[in-house]
Amino acid sequence: MTIDRINPIDPIQNPRKSDGPQRADKGSKGDSIAVSSEAMEKAELFRVIEMVKAAPDVRADRVAELKAKINDPAYLDETLLTATADRILDQLL
Repeated sequence: MTIDRINPIDPIQNPRKSDGPQRADKGSKGDSIAVSSEAMEKAELFRVIEMVKAAPDVRADRVAELKAKINDPAYLDETLLTATADRILDQLL
């Protein structure tokens, strides 16, 4: 029995030098999206609704000011009551 010389690497499978990681072409562009104007309007509306929801429902400073005015007997006169009634009727009609 004859044993020939055994190489750990066959000449066919010689290791090749690696070129390292391949870089993308500088001219190629990445992914992109296009957003319609309708979608942009809806997104803006959503942001505004969220801001309104976050705002306090009652302005405590304004309520305190109006309470002080109502408690003042000189504030409630016939002219003010007539103007207020007219505004209420205008909004209802």
